[in-house]
Amino acid sequence: MKAIVVTDQAAGTAGMKLVERPAPQAAINDVVVQIHASGFVPTELTWPSTWTDRLGRDRTPTIPGHELAGVVTALGYGTTGLSVGQRVFGLADWYRDGSLAEYIAIEARNLAPLPGDVDFTVGASLPISGLTAWQGLFDHGRLRAGQSVIAHGAAGAVGSMVTQLARLAGAYVIGTGRTADRQKALDFGAQEFVDLDHDTLEDVGRVDLVFDLIGGDIGKRSARLIRPGGTLVSIVGPSEARPIDGLAIDFVVESDRAQLIEIVERVRDGRLLTNIGAIAPLDDAVATFNSKERHSGKPIIRVCP
Repeated sequence: MKAIVVTDQAAGTAGMKLVERPAPQAAINDVVVQIHASGFVPTELTWPSTWTDRLGRDRTPTIPGHELAGVVTALGYGTTGLSVGQRVFGLADWYRDGSLAEYIAIEARNLAPLPGDVDFTVGASLPISGLTAWQGLFDHGRLRAGQSVIAHGAAGAVGSMVTQLARLAGAYVIGTGRTADRQKALDFGAQEFVDLDHDTLEDVGRVDLVFDLIGGDIGKRSARLIRPGGTLVSIVGPSEARPIDGLAIDFVVESDRAQLIEIVERVRDGRLLTNIGAIAPLDDAVATFNSKERHSGKPIIRVCP
């Protein structure tokens, strides 16, 4: 099969290569999926799990990519809940070869059914962005109707999901980003926008929840905006500052079939809009990832025409 591999962490996306690899086999509780579309998060090339196994041993050459949509082609021993020929989408294990390939072996529990009226490109755009937003807001942030939320990076793939899901839950959402992101953030449902290049973040006042996708100085300043009993939720590592009278939670997104089903249903009925950026075939994926052109939204690779 064709697959993209990486071998040199220092090279980043410039070190990606399209090669021929043996097709994977299904282990116990696995399925093999023919991938039709794959999402990609460039920062995964900085994650330790991309380069080493759970014991810290080198596992390169590695196939990156963890978001996928496709069709089940084989079942491993003991696999239940899915069938050959079924359309699926999901989030691959961080420590296994990923989805920038024509086939993937993946635990069945990491997949959810993809409805027939949802395009594979849309399905591949949802797992990391949708699950990160869902788990940060509801599992960790305990968001309730009537609360206020700052969604950093509100025009990005994750931030736009945070904005929309928070609005659907009845929250008041303040989006942040660069000057060029203002209209896109408002289009996704932010009720206010803070231009981090020109506006003063502290002018928004105190809020119940900050969803931090930036970290650094923004993370420290955000901690001071949390109301008593509120929560600073981060996916960029522990904040250097903590709320005086609130919680600071740093988490890593996990696969969850029930949540994936909830998310895709909201896409089907129009309550959630996807935020897809550049779309390219697998043969052009390396050039797309190394392009100097700035794309907003999730880059998607169409693997199977």
